[in-house]
Amino acid sequence: MAISRRALIKAVAASGALTAATVAGLPGAAWAANTAYAMSYFTETPNFQGADYGLHLAVSRDGLNWTPLNQNNPVVTPTQGQLGLRDPFVFRKQDGTFVVLATDLKGTNFGLNSQYLHVWDSTNLTSFTGYRRIRMHTLANSHTWAPTAFWDANRGQYGIVYSCNSGGDVLMVNYTSDFVTVGPQQVFFSPGFGVLDGDIVVDGGTTYLYYKNLSTGLLHGARSSTGAPNSFTTYTSGLRQGNAIEAPLLVKNNDGGWRLWGDSFSPVNADYYIWSTSTIGGNSWTPLNQRDYTPPLNAKHGSIVGISDAEYNAMVTRWGTPNWVRLKSSNLPDQVVRHSNGVGRIDPYPFDPYQDQMWRMVAGLADPTGVSFESVNRPGSFLRHYNYAIRLDPNDGTATFRADATFQRTAGLADSTWTSFRSHNFPDRYLRHAGQLLRIDPLSSASSASDRQDATFRITP
Repeated sequence: MAISRRALIKAVAASGALTAATVAGLPGAAWAANTAYAMSYFTETPNFQGADYGLHLAVSRDGLNWTPLNQNNPVVTPTQGQLGLRDPFVFRKQDGTFVVLATDLKGTNFGLNSQYLHVWDSTNLTSFTGYRRIRMHTLANSHTWAPTAFWDANRGQYGIVYSCNSGGDVLMVNYTSDFVTVGPQQVFFSPGFGVLDGDIVVDGGTTYLYYKNLSTGLLHGARSSTGAPNSFTTYTSGLRQGNAIEAPLLVKNNDGGWRLWGDSFSPVNADYYIWSTSTIGGNSWTPLNQRDYTPPLNAKHGSIVGISDAEYNAMVTRWGTPNWVRLKSSNLPDQVVRHSNGVGRIDPYPFDPYQDQMWRMVAGLADPTGVSFESVNRPGSFLRHYNYAIRLDPNDGTATFRADATFQRTAGLADSTWTSFRSHNFPDRYLRHAGQLLRIDPLSSASSASDRQDATFRITP
């Protein structure tokens, strides 16, 4: 019976015949041990109230629903160049450790054309050392954006690929053995039209490159049997969800299959969209429902890398998980519970002030077995019902307020893996949205499907 290379590596490692360090050093072994995911990103919101150009991290067990770390604050920030970063890319090297590459740019002044990338080293993403900038090219008035990296086995070196302008928008590459010194820049991909935001994954003997076609605004996939510069052939149709999309992010799932993420880069649309496929070599990508995934709060143009269970736990221990939650609508999954002008409602995310959607879910004010929702940016104020409508009011200390602001968690009326919230003092009524506004209404398992969906939410960081 044939055994997969992944299974073989796991079996040998479990037997003790190889040390963990030796196993990590085997090409492909790091991927074989992965059971979770880490995402790196920077943050922006429509009015830039949530903009932060440092390195942010999140973790996920399924690669779809994410927990921001460090209270969604940066874990490290550049101290050279433009003093900020965009487009961070975390890459696992052949020895099992990580390197972080990022665009040298703070904010949105894209006319500042740095020739450098920010770089850090990390053993397990709990600390970052060796900060430096590396100069990628000597071209005047040309940017160095959106880096990605891959191991080129034919060369025995890493390729660092980035967006650049050299007589047009192309992808450039520099080769390196240590991410400290790099060889000269050369054109990596120039298909005859402007391209941006390449991402590369090597799978077996094929190197896959996904990119944005600037002439059409669509995402495409190309492939090469060698991974050499100018050897790629586009093989997919164009992809887009939403009004606009960029920054393709190609991920091989830990348990097989593939996902392709795209950043909307629009201040009024969802931050990310996702497609999936079981066969990367085909031309069949299926859009995922936004109900099935939740990116980190305010995340923009990031990268995803597989991590082990030990690395996941170490990151959570080091950086901590949020002390707030958000509530995502089941049947309007791009919308979240928020307060606005003292009214409880749901609105499409993103928006500013982005903190209006953040809640401290505390023990119920009237019953500690229940929950109450305290506003993060209006501390001391809670969601409560008043004449069955939900609003945000300061806690006045009365028994009536405490009861109005207390809800019992139940299995979701439309989906038992999600959550519904039953009123403490009107136990036949549940929190639901109706015409964007929140209220409590009588509901049960016999209610219409749409009413039960209106009362079902996902608790997410």
